Amino acid sequence: MRRVLTLNAARAAFEDRMMPLSPRCSAWTIPLAAAVTLACAAPVSAQAPAPATPAAANPQMAAAQASFEALPEAERKAIQADLIWAGGFSGATSGSFGALTFRAINSFKNGRGPADGILPPAERAALARAAQAARDAAGFRLIADEKTGVRIGVPTKVLPKRDVTPTGGSRWQSADDKVTLDTSAAPPGEDLAAIYEKAITVSPNSPRKITYKLLRPDFFVVTGETPTGKFYRRLAAGPQGLRGFSIGYDKALAASVDKLVIAIAGSFEPFPSGPMPAPGPVVAGPGGVAPPPLTQPGPRANERYGVALILSDKLALSAAAAVEGCRSLRAGARVARPRAKDASGLVLLDLDGAGAGKPPALAGEAAGADAALVLIAFAEEAGKRAAVALPGQLVPAPAGQAVLAPLQPGQAGAPVFDRQGRLVGLIAGNPSDKQLIAGVAPQRSYALADAAAIRGAVGAAGVSWAAAADGGALSTGAVVEKVSASVLPLTCGL
Repeated sequence: MRRVLTLNAARAAFEDRMMPLSPRCSAWTIPLAAAVTLACAAPVSAQAPAPATPAAANPQMAAAQASFEALPEAERKAIQADLIWAGGFSGATSGSFGALTFRAINSFKNGRGPADGILPPAERAALARAAQAARDAAGFRLIADEKTGVRIGVPTKVLPKRDVTPTGGSRWQSADDKVTLDTSAAPPGEDLAAIYEKAITVSPNSPRKITYKLLRPDFFVVTGETPTGKFYRRLAAGPQGLRGFSIGYDKALAASVDKLVIAIAGSFEPFPSGPMPAPGPVVAGPGGVAPPPLTQPGPRANERYGVALILSDKLALSAAAAVEGCRSLRAGARVARPRAKDASGLVLLDLDGAGAGKPPALAGEAAGADAALVLIAFAEEAGKRAAVALPGQLVPAPAGQAVLAPLQPGQAGAPVFDRQGRLVGLIAGNPSDKQLIAGVAPQRSYALADAAAIRGAVGAAGVSWAAAADGGALSTGAVVEKVSASVLPLTCGL
């Protein structure tokens, strides 16, 4: 029987900000004391991009972001969907603005006006026409799949052959069988996390290589390669069971099919509700109604975010970078006040009011090189800060150890756990790179305040923290279930 991960109601309250690839990502919960959220899509290429310039440090990009965010959400998402086809956009159609959207708009403009990341009405209409022409050339149609119940975009001219899979799903293939798109469905009762663990398992003798893997309470994404091919698989869970799709293709076709994978993933709706969307571009062509001029939005909340780890009912631990310059501070729903900072980049926080919680088990010794880790943080989901489980790997650094992980701004202080659920450290710096690839943050190296530094920081406050004994390895879901009640979102008022 599938377990159910749930989010504590008090903590329930992420293109270019770790948002789901599509608003159609269903929201149910996997077994847990805190819900875990991961990005809907994964990169079709493992290549990490160059660091993005934060909007706050780039006035032109900040102005473009303000103009973009003044548009209705449906139009913002439509622009990003059109940019996938006509502007080289590889991010999530989330409606959130970042470096990928900025560059894709400028790439589409291609010198027609300033490279300011803004689409005047005439350019917006031109983008819609170009995107629709590209969709038409591929025969891209949103299809209600009668075999599985999903809605999914299918490039019918690229995949003209139609069949049924051995498990009863639908199959579309290219004429030469070098590209195959399958849908799948299973009744309630299957364990999503167990299927994920099986999907990422690779035999030492297998030529298959996993290039990206993400597990979220309501779905997982796994991408990989073989010597001659590439594949992308997504499986979503909901009250009606499991529904998903996979696409495999010849590596020689990657230049053209990679873009189709992004478009297919962006269209995928595992548990559709409401009528089928009307076909065609959102913005009318010549003679139609042009979109309204882009305007400056109203004031935005002046907040920064981080992560805190509970030490006791009155004390928490975080990264000093998460609390610098804060005029007010909250850990979860409770007021927090910095007590003491140390040289390792950690800060102790006093918590007002009453609250339950205890620290997680502490690793007794430093984790080994290349150790697989799980990070718990928070990211924006539908206007709220939602819990996020992220994969990590311990790597050497010039000064101590570091963690390779797909972090985003607002995740300073994220605790890092080994596969036994023991705390091995906290992320000491504040990530500043908002760039995503197909909605997923790239892996970067971040400084780690390790278990020894943590023991020193809490010891100075008179808190003793005994190390835990070795135990058996746990799945990602089991690690999160074990430690999530100890992790709180941190909100800094500036």
